Amino acid sequence: MQGLIGPPDYSQEPSRHPSLRINAKEPFNAEPTRENLISSYITPVEFFFKRNHGPIPLVDDISSYNVSIGGLMEKSVQLSLDDIKKLPKHNVTATLQCAGNRRTAMSNKKEVRGVGWDVAALSNAIWGGAKLCDALKLVGIEYNTKMTLSGGKHVEFISVDQCKEEDGGPYKASIPLHQASNPLSDVLLAYEMNGEVLNRDHGYPLRVVVPGVIGARSVKWLDRINIIEEECQGFFMAKDYKMFPPTVNWDNIIWSTRKPQMDFPVQCAICSLEDVNTVKPGQVTIAGYALSGGGRGIERVDISVDGGKTWIEASTYQKDNVQCIPYDISSDKWAWVFFKAVVGITEDTEIIAKAVDSSANVQPEHVETIWNLRGILNTSWHRVRLQIAS
Repeated sequence: MQGLIGPPDYSQEPSRHPSLRINAKEPFNAEPTRENLISSYITPVEFFFKRNHGPIPLVDDISSYNVSIGGLMEKSVQLSLDDIKKLPKHNVTATLQCAGNRRTAMSNKKEVRGVGWDVAALSNAIWGGAKLCDALKLVGIEYNTKMTLSGGKHVEFISVDQCKEEDGGPYKASIPLHQASNPLSDVLLAYEMNGEVLNRDHGYPLRVVVPGVIGARSVKWLDRINIIEEECQGFFMAKDYKMFPPTVNWDNIIWSTRKPQMDFPVQCAICSLEDVNTVKPGQVTIAGYALSGGGRGIERVDISVDGGKTWIEASTYQKDNVQCIPYDISSDKWAWVFFKAVVGITEDTEIIAKAVDSSANVQPEHVETIWNLRGILNTSWHRVRLQIAS
């Protein structure tokens, strides 16, 4: 790619907010504190979680930057950033979530491989850019196309970064062509984040945002878009981010027996408390986030203050702190909701939160039932313990 260079080392990394919890330094992976995560419905860029697989690429000459669209179709194009900005601009509010969110709690049950994330490996932003479907029209691919005349069924995104998992090659991922060409999917070629130009950590000058899907498919630092016959065979599609049952281990794993993970399941977590807390008897605020993939909304969030014996329903809200109404057309369908409940505590107890989405999917009760060797998609009931101060 002209215009971009991938640094061979970590000597020119961007600066980051000092409050971030650093889970890995090289490559840099970090999440905000629980308190900072829910301080704002739209996550400030400095608190947005950072997920990387190599050094952060540097822009050499933005005037010569371009993205190619090619592969199994009748024609190909080279698009400059200005070309992309000439397409209709859309703003999409979407929460990106790492598939490894809450991995630490899973690894506490049994060892897994991967970056040790707490509950904050996700964030919410207003993404600005062109819809991918509009860019695909430039090469003759129309709305809800499932296959090109040349046999293309998937859209592959290739980055410019250098990943240790790809032996120094670029990060790759793909989504089905019918999803990429559907305007209702809101897949973006994003060049703005929260009304400002993307910064380096989050994909400058151009990234893909695939709402409702695990963050691994929202490729940053975009270089090429290819129309391909089968799913991308890069490491992160073929040999990572797949959901295996608890019986599979590193001795008997066969990667080809599972499809790459796309939509994320229903999820919630308490962020107003740590996993173990000492509090005074009285009123305690239980607050956090809930979300589900695929554009499914949150129907409700249930809170238990007695270890799951009884339940109450928390209030839920999105922007402007207005209580959510399920299926309300004014809601941000790709974004999280916040929940809140104020409860009275008089003795040591376990607080539990679980969410139900608009398709009546419910979080699993125990992490053991969804344990997997890569530690992805820990969506089990979130539990925190309260101890009364003596």
